Amino acid sequence: MIAEATPDERAGILLVDDMEDNLIALEAVLGSLNEPLIRARSGEEAMKALLRQRFALVLLDVRMPGMDGFETAANIKRLDQTKDVPIIFLTGAEDEPGYAFRGYATGAADYLTKPFDPWVLRAKVSVFLDLHRKNQQLERLVSQEAANCGQVHSQLAEVDGLLAADSPDVPEARRRIGQLRQLVDAIRRGA
Repeated sequence: MIAEATPDERAGILLVDDMEDNLIALEAVLGSLNEPLIRARSGEEAMKALLRQRFALVLLDVRMPGMDGFETAANIKRLDQTKDVPIIFLTGAEDEPGYAFRGYATGAADYLTKPFDPWVLRAKVSVFLDLHRKNQQLERLVSQEAANCGQVHSQLAEVDGLLAADSPDVPEARRRIGQLRQLVDAIRRGA
């Protein structure tokens, strides 16, 4: 069973475009997903936002003054902190045909031309949000498993110490082994 995301775990979506109208359109299309939508009006602003918080996804305009979308994507993929954040490039239909190839080569997960179908964009973003949530859940499970293993190893070391003593305390060792069995059973049940 997958738990609902708590408010602290809500996946931010970074919207990067230098045109106010495009940002407004993206917010209108994605607002119903009930996830934080963070704006950046340049590649530089996007990088600052990515270094301040985690995002589930970046929607990135290709053509922007200063650092364009390709440069921004290359910088995102270069940093350990941001390299795994998926990027969907958004660009005008009149842009060069080679832009799509360049976008994928830069590390984009997807590439859409404007004007885009709002239903398609929302569906694609929903898939990436789902993947982000599943990755967060997996990170929590891995962390819990590591904690459980640490607890078992610690208790095994205590039992080993009891048995290695000059005069082993066998009844106490048996009691501790019983506790370990209960702990392992609880871990198996997912408690």
